Amino acid sequence: MSAAPSPALPDERLAAGAARLTARHAGRFSAETVQVLLTDSYRRLAETASVSTHLVVLAERLTAERLGALAHVQGVPGSGLPRVLFVCSHNAGRSQLAAALLEHRAAGRVTVSSAGTHPGPEIGPYIAQALSEAGTDQAGAFPKPLTDEVVRAADIVITMGCGDACPIVPGRRYLDWPVADPDGVPIEVVRQIRDDIDTRVTDLLAGLPST
Repeated sequence: MSAAPSPALPDERLAAGAARLTARHAGRFSAETVQVLLTDSYRRLAETASVSTHLVVLAERLTAERLGALAHVQGVPGSGLPRVLFVCSHNAGRSQLAAALLEHRAAGRVTVSSAGTHPGPEIGPYIAQALSEAGTDQAGAFPKPLTDEVVRAADIVITMGCGDACPIVPGRRYLDWPVADPDGVPIEVVRQIRDDIDTRVTDLLAGLPST
């Protein structure tokens, strides 16, 4: 009996991304696994996206992150950096600030992810401005849904206002940062929130093991 065909991709333009990801993970994940995750990522992003123009590119990026997390969970060599996951409700404000600042300050020492329990359509403009002023790289940042692979791969999960929807996985180190919500506030307040998060990020990084 022949193997069942892979499910059709929801957008034919995803085929090129599926081929790239399959080649990158050759010997690690099958083409079918890559395609299933890519399809799921695309559909999740499409549920909340305000503009569909970049969905194909963003779905490939999200799938790449999910595959990296899955490799870490499975103990693939070379995937052993400490992993920190920031979670808030919409992944458009606090968790984006925290992830970008930790990525900037860690300089490759940490694998950083962020996600939302109910991801918004886009990152707030004042969030992007505050991060640009801090010298962080926001290229390619976008609100992402919380996925099982990324949660299970995290060594530290830091929650920021997602309440009962925050993920719980036994054995993880959990921190809750009571940071003010930057949604709808002036840029001056967003800068204060950014600086509060930056202080917490600096303290967190100081306590992580050296690599």
